[in-house]
Amino acid sequence: MTRTADHSVGTGAGAGAGALAVLVASVLWGTTGTAATFAPQVGPLAIGAAAMGLGGLLQAAVAGRSIARFRAGLRARWRTVLVGGAGVALYPLAFYTSMRLAGVAVGTVVSIGSAPLASALIERAIDRRRLSRRWTAGAALGVAGTVLLCAAEAAGAGSGSGPGSDSAVRTVVGVGLGLLAGVTYAVYAWAAHRLITHGVPSRAAMGSVFGLGGLMLVPVLLATGAPLVASWTNAGVGLYMALVPMFTGYVLFGFGLARVPVSTATTLSLLEPAVAAVFAVLVVGERLPVLGWAGIVLVVACLGVLTVPSRHTRPRTLRRAGSGQTATVPAPSDGAGDAVDRRVTSPPTAATEHRTVDPANGPAGG
Repeated sequence: MTRTADHSVGTGAGAGAGALAVLVASVLWGTTGTAATFAPQVGPLAIGAAAMGLGGLLQAAVAGRSIARFRAGLRARWRTVLVGGAGVALYPLAFYTSMRLAGVAVGTVVSIGSAPLASALIERAIDRRRLSRRWTAGAALGVAGTVLLCAAEAAGAGSGSGPGSDSAVRTVVGVGLGLLAGVTYAVYAWAAHRLITHGVPSRAAMGSVFGLGGLMLVPVLLATGAPLVASWTNAGVGLYMALVPMFTGYVLFGFGLARVPVSTATTLSLLEPAVAAVFAVLVVGERLPVLGWAGIVLVVACLGVLTVPSRHTRPRTLRRAGSGQTATVPAPSDGAGDAVDRRVTSPPTAATEHRTVDPANGPAGG
């Protein structure tokens, strides 16, 4: 009997495409803080509920056929869907309030910069995943970059030029909410990735998680969203947030989650605070000192470490004593395409069975 079980999460070109999709999504997300400043009359709860709520419901509507097709798998993992939906609902409320209190650059940097560490803790605690040295190096660069960005913004606030200079308490609360946003971001990314790696296609996984989160945000939108329809500008900001960074961005993110580990995806999304900081300087008028630009350089270096392809090592062949079987275990790459592929082969017999399981991408047609 020959049995092949491929538990890879994207390899080669697939991992590269997944990483690119996450990077493009991060660029789109990086525009949200700046876009929100064009509707100052709209509170952060309304902005978050409109962006993630409407965007999530739209994702569910587009993925409706796929959700219906794979409803059995989703029903079997309803707890994962529920946890992911709760993360989707909490994330924008904490994220946009953090930006309103601490400023666009700091709010985004803290929220997204803390997500890789939260993802690593979740994967270690629940999935028992061993993170590669390459990921550790990339994450260290990214976290160092986010720390420098925060330090630069804090220095600006202390000199009276930053958005949080009027109240240190506002800045501290904003940073705390940013950390909460980072945790909830890691939670829903983990939930969606877990569904994908258990045979649910990315469209159905993202549609169900974000659709549930969107439903949870509807009461918040009804309670706080009146200013969104008070002017065409406010309505335009709400529609842009829902359609471009949230809907389009998370479709790309779901594509990437099917091909790279969740810890790598959240680390690649460190591009978002760098983009947000640049837009905050060029459009909003926030000032970023040299220390902040050094932080952006480190974030870019982090992305380079994670996205540059690495050379594959030769697979190790192990022989089970007394069984006549061999196990070929290729060493996983240290980049975005971390993979584990174990094949156990025994001598062929008259009745030969060949079965392939690919839970990373799920059945075709999703």
